[in-house]
Amino acid sequence: MRLWTWAATLIVAAAVSGCATTTTPAKVAEAKADAPAAPAKPKPLPPGLDPMARADAFPSTYRPMPSRPTAVVGASVFTGTGQLIENGVVLVKDGKIEAVGAGLAVPAGYETVDAHGKWVTPGIIDAHSHLGVYASPAVQANSDGNELTNPVTAEVWAEHSVWPQDPGFNTARIGGVTTLLILPGSGNLIGGRGVILRNIPARTVQDMKFPDAPYVLKMACGENPKRVYGSKGRAPSTRMGNVAGYRAAWINAADYQRRWDEYRAKVAKGEKADPPKRDLGLDTLSAVLRGEILVENHCYRADEMAQMIDISKEFGYHVAAFHHAVEAYKIADLLADNHICVATWANWWGGKMEMLDGIEANAALVNAAKGGCAVIKSDDPDLIQRLNQEAAEALAAGRAAGLQITEADAIRWITSNPAKAIGIDKQTGSLEPGKRADLVIWDHDPFSIYARTDRVYLDGAISYDRHDPRYQPRSDFDLGQPGEGVR
Repeated sequence: MRLWTWAATLIVAAAVSGCATTTTPAKVAEAKADAPAAPAKPKPLPPGLDPMARADAFPSTYRPMPSRPTAVVGASVFTGTGQLIENGVVLVKDGKIEAVGAGLAVPAGYETVDAHGKWVTPGIIDAHSHLGVYASPAVQANSDGNELTNPVTAEVWAEHSVWPQDPGFNTARIGGVTTLLILPGSGNLIGGRGVILRNIPARTVQDMKFPDAPYVLKMACGENPKRVYGSKGRAPSTRMGNVAGYRAAWINAADYQRRWDEYRAKVAKGEKADPPKRDLGLDTLSAVLRGEILVENHCYRADEMAQMIDISKEFGYHVAAFHHAVEAYKIADLLADNHICVATWANWWGGKMEMLDGIEANAALVNAAKGGCAVIKSDDPDLIQRLNQEAAEALAAGRAAGLQITEADAIRWITSNPAKAIGIDKQTGSLEPGKRADLVIWDHDPFSIYARTDRVYLDGAISYDRHDPRYQPRSDFDLGQPGEGVR
């Protein structure tokens, strides 16, 4: 990277004694010559070179699709806040939820959508996807999710691998997914930044990038990193090697943060200072320490999750969510006490040793803990099309275990809770006035095996309609598939 130097302007203070009538030009010149120079005042770095300026080098260019005032009338409405409204009305205006309630009057000029006998939910949010970075067709040329060249690759960003034309985005939208977090893979201790996307057809990843959403950092513990690097004869090759690797990375990040803090303090006092050399990986890690980037941590076992919590406390950051986390039910109270969400499945079990204690009621037991935050996610291009069914399995397993869980509560596992886990709950995830009008109309109860999406809205605009070919975007890779495709 080109290094920039900045010249400082020297300010000379003239010490002039006596009154004007006794001060001669010679004395003024002498005083100027003897006066000490003021400290050099360096200019701050431009935003693109100063990691503390939080400059967005790859800004969102997302623009909502055109929408019109709309009233969805007569449905059973799951709000995503734990409430079910029968004979509900959802009013949408200017891409936002205007009002939600039973039997609301429809204002003049609104398009009325008759949803009697149907169900409405917030748009589904997948808090763990690899669409675009492991794009279809699944060939090596499209395998861009893991930078397996170093155990710590905080410098890489998933968005730089995302292929927006991955046909998986279209099929996910058919399944009701309106927003998704794209993560790097789990082969490294620290795998890099993830990016939150709006699920619209787009030419560039910036066109999909969720405005004002936080970045996240993908971390991974357990078998994956120790297997990848142990097989290469490198560290880490054990779980204790994993932990040493995290701690070393955070020590480096804290030192980097300190050097930048010292530089900026000197600049603020007008002192001459040379900025530290930027490091892309440490930029990301120091932003985590400042609370600007959320940590999403792949971790299966309960004991390892507890250790990762201790590491986060040692270095002063917070884990937003543990992902996969099939043993979260064993420490549901600990996770709730630390305000950590759990992004998991219902029936993924036994793929490796650390998955052997996975149970279908995992999410339900996490939900049952006071303050628990359960999330159902995909990690898979097929499952992302059926997250409602995965949530239904977890709900059924929880009820079979004796837990009292309503459908209105469980719908949060695929709507408002993932929004919370990835830091966008102020904008979407529930049908509340002022939030983005992301909603799905279902032809059956969404927890039914027979449920299909009738219509999907993003920011109040129709993004999919099962009955209207104009709103059924297709990829070249879908050619030859009969009917509506993969649902």
